[in-house]
Amino acid sequence: MSLQWDRNFAFEQSGEDEELLGELLDLLCLSSESDLDKIRKAADAGDATAVGEAAHSIKGASASLGLAGLRDVAYDMEKKGNAGDLDGALSHLPALESMVSELSTLK
Repeated sequence: MSLQWDRNFAFEQSGEDEELLGELLDLLCLSSESDLDKIRKAADAGDATAVGEAAHSIKGASASLGLAGLRDVAYDMEKKGNAGDLDGALSHLPALESMVSELSTLK
């Protein structure tokens, strides 16, 4: 799985401001790490709905910056979590973790 980043879209979203784009990517990294922690805690608690909610946050943030691959994985996790399928949602966790760690390489 890859991030499938549309940098041109992200650049447009930042008003074609490289500095702002960098700040938005930094915020995305921080918020996604925080959401991953929420997913792990929810998984430990057996709370599929909370997994879905945290995945929803990653989905929205990644979509706003043109990261289609990350958005798609987070969306699948969100759907399964919201449907109560904890195991199905968590099957996406390794890919999500890998993609979130890859965010720091973008600029």
